[in-house]
Amino acid sequence: MRSPNGASVRTVAAIAAALLATSLLPSLVAAQSLEPPPPTPVPVPGGGTSPSPFPQELRTPPPAPEPPELRAGSAVLVDLDTGQVLFALDPGEKRAVASLTKIMTAYLVMTRTRPTDVVTVSPNAASGRPVGISGLGLLAEERISVQQLLYALMLQSANDAAVALAEHVGGTVEGFVEEMNAVASELGASRTSFASPNGLDDSGYSSARDLARITRAAYGLPGFAGIAATRFHRIPAPEGDPRIVQNRNALLWLYPGAIGVKTGFTSAAGFCIVATADRGNVRLLAVVLGEPGEPFSDAAALLNYGFAAFERRPLIVEGEDLGTVQIDGREVPVASGGSVEALVPVGEGVERSIEVGPEVRFPPRRGAAIGTVTLSVPGTTIGQVPLVVGRVPGPPPPAEPGPWWRRAAIAVIEAGASLIRALFSS
Repeated sequence: MRSPNGASVRTVAAIAAALLATSLLPSLVAAQSLEPPPPTPVPVPGGGTSPSPFPQELRTPPPAPEPPELRAGSAVLVDLDTGQVLFALDPGEKRAVASLTKIMTAYLVMTRTRPTDVVTVSPNAASGRPVGISGLGLLAEERISVQQLLYALMLQSANDAAVALAEHVGGTVEGFVEEMNAVASELGASRTSFASPNGLDDSGYSSARDLARITRAAYGLPGFAGIAATRFHRIPAPEGDPRIVQNRNALLWLYPGAIGVKTGFTSAAGFCIVATADRGNVRLLAVVLGEPGEPFSDAAALLNYGFAAFERRPLIVEGEDLGTVQIDGREVPVASGGSVEALVPVGEGVERSIEVGPEVRFPPRRGAAIGTVTLSVPGTTIGQVPLVVGRVPGPPPPAEPGPWWRRAAIAVIEAGASLIRALFSS
Protein backbone atom coordinates (compact mmCIF):
# COMPACT_ATOMS: atom_id res chain seq x y z
CA MET A 1 0.00 0.00 0.00
CA ARG A 2 1.52 3.31 -0.98
CA SER A 3 1.52 6.36 1.23
CA PRO A 4 -0.27 9.40 -0.20
CA ASN A 5 2.40 11.31 -2.07
CA GLY A 6 2.84 13.23 -5.28
CA ALA A 7 3.20 10.09 -7.40
CA SER A 8 -0.06 8.55 -6.18
CA VAL A 9 -1.92 11.82 -6.69
CA ARG A 10 -0.60 11.94 -10.26
CA THR A 11 -1.73 8.31 -10.74
CA VAL A 12 -5.26 9.06 -9.61
CA ALA A 13 -5.32 12.17 -11.80
CA ALA A 14 -4.28 10.02 -14.76
CA ILE A 15 -7.10 7.58 -14.02
CA ALA A 16 -9.60 10.44 -13.95
CA ALA A 17 -8.27 11.77 -17.26
CA ALA A 18 -8.53 8.35 -18.86
CA LEU A 19 -12.10 7.94 -17.70
CA LEU A 20 -12.99 11.35 -19.06
CA ALA A 21 -11.38 10.48 -22.38
CA THR A 22 -13.62 7.43 -22.72
CA SER A 23 -16.73 9.56 -22.04
CA LEU A 24 -17.63 7.57 -18.96
CA LEU A 25 -18.17 10.63 -16.80
CA PRO A 26 -21.14 12.90 -17.41
CA SER A 27 -20.54 16.55 -16.75
CA LEU A 28 -22.27 16.23 -13.37
CA VAL A 29 -19.68 13.70 -12.21
CA ALA A 30 -16.63 15.01 -14.01
CA ALA A 31 -16.37 17.89 -11.57
CA GLN A 32 -16.02 15.53 -8.59
CA SER A 33 -12.55 15.56 -7.07
CA LEU A 34 -10.62 12.30 -7.29
CA GLU A 35 -7.86 12.53 -4.71
CA PRO A 36 -6.77 9.64 -2.48
CA PRO A 37 -8.55 9.47 0.87
CA PRO A 38 -6.47 10.62 3.81
CA PRO A 39 -5.12 7.84 6.04
CA THR A 40 -7.04 6.75 9.11
CA PRO A 41 -6.36 3.69 11.27
CA VAL A 42 -8.58 0.63 10.86
CA PRO A 43 -8.24 -3.03 11.91
CA VAL A 44 -6.34 -5.40 9.62
CA PRO A 45 -6.39 -9.23 9.35
CA GLY A 46 -4.41 -10.91 12.12
CA GLY A 47 -4.81 -8.01 14.54
CA GLY A 48 -3.36 -4.55 14.81
CA THR A 49 -4.16 -1.54 12.67
CA SER A 50 -2.99 0.09 9.47
CA PRO A 51 -2.32 3.84 9.35
CA SER A 52 -3.12 3.93 5.62
CA PRO A 53 -5.64 1.19 4.88
CA PHE A 54 -7.26 2.64 1.80
CA PRO A 55 -6.15 1.95 -1.77
CA GLN A 56 -4.67 4.95 -3.48
CA GLU A 57 -6.13 3.80 -6.78
CA LEU A 58 -8.73 1.32 -7.97
CA ARG A 59 -7.69 -1.80 -9.86
CA THR A 60 -10.58 -2.38 -12.22
CA PRO A 61 -10.86 -3.66 -15.80
CA PRO A 62 -12.08 -1.20 -18.43
CA PRO A 63 -15.87 -0.80 -18.33
CA ALA A 64 -17.46 -3.34 -20.68
CA PRO A 65 -20.85 -4.91 -21.41
CA GLU A 66 -19.65 -8.24 -19.94
CA PRO A 67 -19.80 -8.81 -16.17
CA PRO A 68 -16.42 -8.54 -14.40
CA GLU A 69 -14.68 -11.43 -12.66
CA LEU A 70 -14.79 -10.95 -8.89
CA ARG A 71 -12.78 -12.31 -5.99
CA ALA A 72 -15.78 -11.91 -3.68
CA GLY A 73 -17.64 -14.84 -2.20
CA SER A 74 -21.01 -13.23 -2.92
CA ALA A 75 -22.17 -10.10 -4.71
CA VAL A 76 -25.15 -8.38 -6.29
CA LEU A 77 -25.69 -5.28 -8.42
CA VAL A 78 -29.13 -3.66 -8.49
CA ASP A 79 -30.91 -0.54 -9.64
CA LEU A 80 -31.06 1.53 -6.46
CA ASP A 81 -34.39 3.06 -7.47
CA THR A 82 -36.33 -0.05 -8.55
CA GLY A 83 -34.45 -3.04 -7.11
CA GLN A 84 -33.99 -4.56 -10.57
CA VAL A 85 -31.12 -7.09 -10.36
CA LEU A 86 -28.39 -6.55 -12.97
CA PHE A 87 -25.77 -9.01 -11.69
CA ALA A 88 -25.74 -11.71 -9.03
CA LEU A 89 -23.08 -14.03 -7.60
CA ASP A 90 -24.55 -16.38 -4.97
CA PRO A 91 -26.83 -13.51 -3.85
CA GLY A 92 -28.78 -15.59 -1.32
CA GLU A 93 -25.80 -17.16 0.44
CA LYS A 94 -25.86 -16.57 4.20
CA ARG A 95 -22.65 -14.85 5.27
CA ALA A 96 -21.24 -12.91 8.21
CA VAL A 97 -21.48 -9.25 7.23
CA ALA A 98 -19.50 -7.45 9.95
CA SER A 99 -20.24 -3.72 10.18
CA LEU A 100 -22.65 -3.77 7.25
CA THR A 101 -25.03 -4.70 10.08
CA LYS A 102 -24.99 -1.00 10.97
CA ILE A 103 -27.06 -0.17 7.88
CA MET A 104 -29.93 -2.05 9.52
CA THR A 105 -29.16 -0.35 12.84
CA ALA A 106 -29.33 3.08 11.19
CA TYR A 107 -32.58 2.19 9.39
CA LEU A 108 -34.31 1.04 12.56
CA VAL A 109 -33.08 4.03 14.59
CA MET A 110 -34.20 6.50 11.92
CA THR A 111 -37.70 4.98 11.84
CA ARG A 112 -38.06 5.15 15.65
CA THR A 113 -36.52 8.52 16.56
CA ARG A 114 -36.06 12.14 15.56
CA PRO A 115 -32.58 13.43 14.66
CA THR A 116 -32.72 15.91 17.56
CA ASP A 117 -33.58 13.30 20.20
CA VAL A 118 -30.95 13.19 22.93
CA VAL A 119 -29.28 9.94 24.03
CA THR A 120 -27.77 9.56 27.48
CA VAL A 121 -24.82 7.17 27.12
CA SER A 122 -24.87 4.25 29.56
CA PRO A 123 -21.72 2.78 31.17
CA ASN A 124 -22.34 -0.29 28.97
CA ALA A 125 -22.21 1.81 25.78
CA ALA A 126 -19.30 4.03 26.81
CA SER A 127 -16.04 2.90 25.29
CA GLY A 128 -13.85 5.14 27.42
CA ARG A 129 -11.26 5.11 24.64
CA PRO A 130 -10.14 8.03 22.47
CA VAL A 131 -11.93 8.54 19.17
CA GLY A 132 -10.37 6.39 16.48
CA ILE A 133 -10.63 2.76 15.52
CA SER A 134 -14.31 1.89 15.19
CA GLY A 135 -15.29 4.04 18.14
CA LEU A 136 -16.35 7.59 18.96
CA GLY A 137 -14.92 7.53 22.49
CA LEU A 138 -18.27 7.99 24.21
CA LEU A 139 -18.26 8.67 27.96
CA ALA A 140 -20.75 7.38 30.49
CA GLU A 141 -23.59 9.89 31.10
CA GLU A 142 -22.59 11.87 28.01
CA ARG A 143 -25.62 13.44 26.33
CA ILE A 144 -25.50 13.41 22.54
CA SER A 145 -28.07 13.67 19.74
CA VAL A 146 -29.26 10.76 17.65
CA GLN A 147 -28.07 12.62 14.54
CA GLN A 148 -24.47 12.85 15.78
CA LEU A 149 -24.46 9.17 16.77
CA LEU A 150 -25.72 8.22 13.30
CA TYR A 151 -22.79 10.07 11.70
CA ALA A 152 -20.39 8.21 14.02
CA LEU A 153 -22.13 4.91 13.25
CA MET A 154 -22.05 5.22 9.46
CA LEU A 155 -18.76 7.08 8.89
CA GLN A 156 -16.42 5.95 11.68
CA SER A 157 -18.28 2.62 12.11
CA ALA A 158 -18.39 3.46 15.80
CA ASN A 159 -19.33 0.40 17.83
CA ASP A 160 -20.00 2.44 20.97
CA ALA A 161 -22.46 4.59 19.00
CA ALA A 162 -24.25 1.41 17.85
CA VAL A 163 -24.72 0.24 21.44
CA ALA A 164 -25.85 3.67 22.66
CA LEU A 165 -28.44 3.92 19.87
CA ALA A 166 -29.61 0.34 20.45
CA GLU A 167 -30.20 0.95 24.16
CA HIS A 168 -31.96 4.23 23.45
CA VAL A 169 -34.41 2.65 20.99
CA GLY A 170 -34.79 -0.89 22.33
CA GLY A 171 -34.24 -0.37 26.05
CA THR A 172 -31.58 -3.05 25.93
CA VAL A 173 -29.25 -4.29 23.21
CA GLU A 174 -31.12 -7.59 23.19
CA GLY A 175 -34.47 -5.85 22.77
CA PHE A 176 -33.11 -3.78 19.90
CA VAL A 177 -31.74 -6.88 18.13
CA GLU A 178 -35.18 -8.50 18.35
CA GLU A 179 -36.63 -5.43 16.64
CA MET A 180 -33.88 -5.54 13.99
CA ASN A 181 -34.83 -9.07 13.04
CA ALA A 182 -38.57 -8.37 13.07
CA VAL A 183 -38.15 -5.37 10.77
CA ALA A 184 -35.72 -7.24 8.50
CA SER A 185 -38.39 -9.90 8.07
CA GLU A 186 -40.99 -7.22 7.26
CA LEU A 187 -38.64 -5.89 4.56
CA GLY A 188 -38.42 -9.34 2.98
CA ALA A 189 -34.86 -10.06 4.15
CA SER A 190 -35.54 -13.78 4.57
CA ARG A 191 -31.87 -14.86 4.66
CA THR A 192 -30.94 -12.54 7.53
CA SER A 193 -30.59 -12.92 11.30
CA PHE A 194 -28.79 -10.23 13.29
CA ALA A 195 -27.18 -10.94 16.68
CA SER A 196 -25.90 -7.45 17.55
CA PRO A 197 -26.34 -3.83 16.46
CA ASN A 198 -22.72 -3.57 15.27
CA GLY A 199 -21.81 -6.93 13.65
CA LEU A 200 -18.80 -7.59 15.85
CA ASP A 201 -20.29 -10.86 17.05
CA ASP A 202 -19.93 -12.68 13.68
CA SER A 203 -22.79 -14.98 14.72
CA GLY A 204 -25.31 -12.85 12.83
CA TYR A 205 -25.62 -13.21 9.09
CA SER A 206 -27.27 -11.81 6.00
CA SER A 207 -26.99 -12.15 2.23
CA ALA A 208 -26.01 -9.84 -0.61
CA ARG A 209 -29.61 -9.74 -1.83
CA ASP A 210 -31.00 -8.98 1.63
CA LEU A 211 -28.46 -6.22 2.25
CA ALA A 212 -29.43 -4.61 -1.04
CA ARG A 213 -33.08 -4.75 0.05
CA ILE A 214 -32.33 -3.22 3.46
CA THR A 215 -30.13 -0.49 1.96
CA ARG A 216 -32.83 0.46 -0.56
CA ALA A 217 -35.29 0.77 2.31
CA ALA A 218 -32.83 3.02 4.18
CA TYR A 219 -32.49 5.28 1.13
CA GLY A 220 -36.23 5.83 1.37
CA LEU A 221 -35.77 7.63 4.71
CA PRO A 222 -35.10 11.39 4.83
CA GLY A 223 -31.51 12.07 5.82
CA PHE A 224 -29.95 8.66 5.19
CA ALA A 225 -28.50 9.51 1.77
CA GLY A 226 -26.88 12.67 3.13
CA ILE A 227 -25.16 10.80 5.97
CA ALA A 228 -23.96 7.97 3.69
CA ALA A 229 -22.36 10.46 1.26
CA THR A 230 -20.51 12.50 3.92
CA ARG A 231 -16.71 12.26 3.94
CA PHE A 232 -15.99 14.03 7.25
CA HIS A 233 -18.15 15.19 10.12
CA ARG A 234 -17.40 17.14 13.33
CA ILE A 235 -19.11 15.83 16.46
CA PRO A 236 -19.06 17.96 19.63
CA ALA A 237 -17.29 16.44 22.61
CA PRO A 238 -18.33 16.87 26.26
CA GLU A 239 -15.28 19.08 26.60
CA GLY A 240 -12.36 20.10 24.41
CA ASP A 241 -12.11 19.93 20.64
CA PRO A 242 -14.84 18.35 18.50
CA ARG A 243 -14.38 14.73 17.45
CA ILE A 244 -13.80 14.41 13.71
CA VAL A 245 -15.03 11.22 12.06
CA GLN A 246 -13.96 10.13 8.59
CA ASN A 247 -15.91 7.90 6.23
CA ARG A 248 -14.28 4.50 5.69
CA ASN A 249 -15.70 4.25 2.16
CA ALA A 250 -12.72 5.05 -0.07
CA LEU A 251 -14.99 5.13 -3.14
CA LEU A 252 -16.21 8.55 -2.02
CA TRP A 253 -12.73 9.76 -2.95
CA LEU A 254 -11.79 7.40 -5.77
CA TYR A 255 -14.93 6.60 -7.75
CA PRO A 256 -16.74 9.22 -9.87
CA GLY A 257 -20.34 9.55 -8.72
CA ALA A 258 -19.98 7.51 -5.50
CA ILE A 259 -22.64 8.43 -2.92
CA GLY A 260 -22.33 5.75 -0.17
CA VAL A 261 -22.69 3.53 1.82
CA LYS A 262 -20.75 1.35 4.31
CA THR A 263 -17.72 -0.90 4.71
CA GLY A 264 -17.09 -3.79 7.09
CA PHE A 265 -14.46 -6.27 8.17
CA THR A 266 -14.09 -9.15 10.60
CA SER A 267 -12.03 -12.30 10.27
CA ALA A 268 -15.14 -14.38 9.61
CA ALA A 269 -16.77 -11.93 7.20
CA GLY A 270 -13.68 -10.87 5.28
CA PHE A 271 -13.78 -7.44 3.66
CA CYS A 272 -17.28 -6.25 2.72
CA ILE A 273 -18.89 -3.18 1.22
CA VAL A 274 -22.24 -1.82 0.17
CA ALA A 275 -21.53 0.84 -2.45
CA THR A 276 -23.83 3.24 -4.31
CA ALA A 277 -23.15 5.59 -7.20
CA ASP A 278 -25.15 8.09 -9.24
CA ARG A 279 -24.57 9.05 -12.88
CA GLY A 280 -27.19 11.02 -14.75
CA ASN A 281 -30.53 9.21 -14.49
CA VAL A 282 -29.05 5.94 -13.18
CA ARG A 283 -28.34 5.09 -9.52
CA LEU A 284 -26.73 1.73 -8.80
CA LEU A 285 -26.15 -0.29 -5.64
CA ALA A 286 -23.42 -2.93 -5.36
CA VAL A 287 -22.97 -5.38 -2.48
CA VAL A 288 -19.65 -7.23 -2.23
CA LEU A 289 -19.15 -9.81 0.55
CA GLY A 290 -16.26 -12.02 1.58
CA GLU A 291 -13.40 -10.31 -0.22
CA PRO A 292 -9.91 -11.61 0.65
CA GLY A 293 -8.49 -8.09 0.22
CA GLU A 294 -9.79 -4.56 -0.26
CA PRO A 295 -13.36 -4.65 -1.63
CA PHE A 296 -13.39 -1.26 -3.33
CA SER A 297 -12.02 -2.39 -6.69
CA ASP A 298 -14.57 -5.18 -7.12
CA ALA A 299 -17.39 -2.83 -6.11
CA ALA A 300 -16.11 -0.27 -8.62
CA ALA A 301 -15.87 -2.94 -11.33
CA LEU A 302 -19.50 -3.90 -10.71
CA LEU A 303 -20.62 -0.28 -10.84
CA ASN A 304 -18.62 0.27 -14.05
CA TYR A 305 -20.35 -2.72 -15.60
CA GLY A 306 -23.76 -1.40 -14.64
CA PHE A 307 -23.14 2.05 -16.08
CA ALA A 308 -21.53 0.72 -19.26
CA ALA A 309 -23.85 -2.19 -20.05
CA PHE A 310 -27.29 -0.78 -19.21
CA GLU A 311 -29.39 2.24 -20.13
CA ARG A 312 -32.64 3.47 -18.62
CA ARG A 313 -35.55 3.31 -21.06
CA PRO A 314 -39.32 3.76 -20.89
CA LEU A 315 -40.67 0.35 -21.94
CA ILE A 316 -44.43 0.88 -21.82
CA VAL A 317 -46.74 3.79 -20.95
CA GLU A 318 -50.03 3.61 -19.11
CA GLY A 319 -52.94 3.77 -21.56
CA GLU A 320 -50.79 2.65 -24.50
CA ASP A 321 -52.85 0.88 -27.21
CA LEU A 322 -51.92 -2.81 -27.41
CA GLY A 323 -54.27 -3.90 -30.19
CA THR A 324 -56.92 -6.54 -29.59
CA VAL A 325 -57.28 -9.93 -27.91
CA GLN A 326 -59.80 -12.72 -28.41
CA ILE A 327 -62.39 -13.27 -25.67
CA ASP A 328 -65.01 -15.93 -26.37
CA GLY A 329 -64.38 -15.52 -30.07
CA ARG A 330 -64.79 -11.73 -30.04
CA GLU A 331 -62.09 -9.09 -30.66
CA VAL A 332 -61.63 -6.80 -27.63
CA PRO A 333 -59.34 -3.71 -27.75
CA VAL A 334 -56.82 -3.64 -24.88
CA ALA A 335 -54.31 -1.19 -23.42
CA SER A 336 -51.52 -1.00 -20.85
CA GLY A 337 -52.70 -0.59 -17.26
CA GLY A 338 -49.39 0.88 -16.08
CA SER A 339 -46.00 2.30 -17.01
CA VAL A 340 -42.58 0.65 -16.76
CA GLU A 341 -39.17 2.30 -16.97
CA ALA A 342 -36.20 0.01 -16.44
CA LEU A 343 -32.51 -0.56 -17.08
CA VAL A 344 -32.06 -2.53 -20.29
CA PRO A 345 -28.86 -3.91 -21.82
CA VAL A 346 -27.56 -1.37 -24.31
CA GLY A 347 -28.91 -2.11 -27.80
CA GLU A 348 -31.11 -4.99 -26.59
CA GLY A 349 -34.72 -5.26 -27.75
CA VAL A 350 -37.53 -5.74 -25.25
CA GLU A 351 -40.21 -8.36 -25.84
CA ARG A 352 -43.86 -7.94 -24.82
CA SER A 353 -45.95 -10.96 -23.92
CA ILE A 354 -49.72 -10.58 -23.43
CA GLU A 355 -51.71 -13.11 -21.42
CA VAL A 356 -55.49 -13.02 -20.79
CA GLY A 357 -56.79 -14.66 -17.61
CA PRO A 358 -58.59 -17.98 -18.26
CA GLU A 359 -61.60 -16.85 -16.22
CA VAL A 360 -62.34 -13.78 -18.38
CA ARG A 361 -65.64 -13.88 -20.32
CA PHE A 362 -67.25 -11.61 -22.88
CA PRO A 363 -68.28 -8.85 -22.48
CA PRO A 364 -65.62 -7.52 -20.06
CA ARG A 365 -66.12 -4.19 -18.35
CA ARG A 366 -64.30 -1.21 -19.85
CA GLY A 367 -61.10 -0.51 -17.87
CA ALA A 368 -61.17 -3.93 -16.20
CA ALA A 369 -57.87 -5.76 -15.71
CA ILE A 370 -58.17 -8.99 -17.70
CA GLY A 371 -54.57 -10.19 -17.78
CA THR A 372 -50.93 -9.13 -17.76
CA VAL A 373 -48.32 -7.68 -20.07
CA THR A 374 -44.83 -9.07 -19.37
CA LEU A 375 -41.72 -7.20 -20.52
CA SER A 376 -38.51 -9.16 -20.90
CA VAL A 377 -35.11 -9.42 -22.48
CA PRO A 378 -33.73 -12.88 -23.30
CA GLY A 379 -33.76 -14.92 -20.11
CA THR A 380 -34.93 -12.12 -17.80
CA THR A 381 -38.30 -10.62 -16.93
CA ILE A 382 -37.87 -6.91 -16.22
CA GLY A 383 -41.43 -5.77 -15.62
CA GLN A 384 -45.16 -6.50 -15.67
CA VAL A 385 -48.26 -4.30 -15.95
CA PRO A 386 -51.99 -5.12 -15.98
CA LEU A 387 -53.70 -5.67 -19.32
CA VAL A 388 -56.90 -3.57 -19.32
CA VAL A 389 -59.92 -3.34 -21.60
CA GLY A 390 -59.79 -0.31 -23.86
CA ARG A 391 -63.47 -0.37 -24.95
CA VAL A 392 -66.18 -3.00 -25.21
CA PRO A 393 -67.48 -3.79 -28.71
CA GLY A 394 -71.21 -3.39 -29.38
CA PRO A 395 -73.56 -6.26 -30.17
CA PRO A 396 -72.98 -8.13 -33.41
CA PRO A 397 -74.76 -6.74 -36.52
CA PRO A 398 -78.09 -8.38 -37.52
CA ALA A 399 -77.82 -11.43 -39.74
CA GLU A 400 -78.00 -10.97 -43.49
CA PRO A 401 -81.54 -11.48 -44.95
CA GLY A 402 -82.18 -15.04 -46.10
CA PRO A 403 -83.91 -16.26 -49.35
CA TRP A 404 -87.28 -14.69 -50.42
CA TRP A 405 -89.37 -17.67 -49.36
CA ARG A 406 -87.93 -17.59 -45.83
CA ARG A 407 -88.66 -13.88 -45.54
CA ALA A 408 -92.24 -14.48 -46.81
CA ALA A 409 -92.83 -17.25 -44.25
CA ILE A 410 -91.56 -15.04 -41.43
CA ALA A 411 -93.86 -12.23 -42.57
CA VAL A 412 -96.93 -14.57 -42.58
CA ILE A 413 -96.06 -15.84 -39.08
CA GLU A 414 -95.58 -12.30 -37.74
CA ALA A 415 -98.91 -11.20 -39.31
CA GLY A 416 -100.74 -14.16 -37.76
CA ALA A 417 -99.25 -13.40 -34.39
CA SER A 418 -100.36 -9.77 -34.67
CA LEU A 419 -103.94 -10.88 -35.51
CA ILE A 420 -104.11 -13.23 -32.54
CA ARG A 421 -102.80 -10.51 -30.18
CA ALA A 422 -105.46 -8.11 -31.54
CA LEU A 423 -108.31 -10.63 -31.02
CA PHE A 424 -107.33 -11.45 -27.45
CA SER A 425 -106.75 -7.84 -26.52
CA SER A 426 -110.26 -6.69 -27.55
